[in-house]
Amino acid sequence: MNFSDYSHYDALIFDMDGTLLDTMALHEQAWRDTLTFIDLPVLPELMRSLVGLPTLRTMEIIAETAGIAARDFTPGVGFKQQRVDALMLQGVATTPIVDIAHYYLGKKPQAVGTGSGTEEAHSLLKIAGIAELFSVVIGADRVTRHKPDPDTFLLAAQELAVDPKRCVVFEDGDAGIDAARAAGMDAVDIRAFWQPKPGYFE
Repeated sequence: MNFSDYSHYDALIFDMDGTLLDTMALHEQAWRDTLTFIDLPVLPELMRSLVGLPTLRTMEIIAETAGIAARDFTPGVGFKQQRVDALMLQGVATTPIVDIAHYYLGKKPQAVGTGSGTEEAHSLLKIAGIAELFSVVIGADRVTRHKPDPDTFLLAAQELAVDPKRCVVFEDGDAGIDAARAAGMDAVDIRAFWQPKPGYFE
């Protein structure tokens, strides 16, 4: 990977889970525990397609897909957060994509745009030791429309004070890549460079 390939952009925006942080195994375990708790089925292929969506919306889609009547999944959201909090105390590993953020630190403004909550994102970035690389963190609670809608990345560009068309986004999920393109930004699919082993819900 040639880091200088991104020098013509004015700002870099990164997804977090699966892009900067190797947290997919952590999230898979938290999801499996949570789906058992709220009595929803584990649908591996569907779970892979929902990467980047907020927790509540993911639960709603699982229920819709499985033909289960809609109900209040709010308790499941809190349960999953508790499981993530407990699991991340065991440590959080970074991915090779973090090297790009290190390379551009002080050269380009950088942000995180994630489907996780903002508070959770700050905690994970701090535990991983990379919080100082990013001046802006946009979590799912900061916007009303989530990936694949462009709002997360548009807000990141706004807070970086950079034209969206001058930003590049690093993503590992189809929804995030679609969101970046909808925002008028170039998107880098990091799965071409790195993927967790074993894969998410495989």
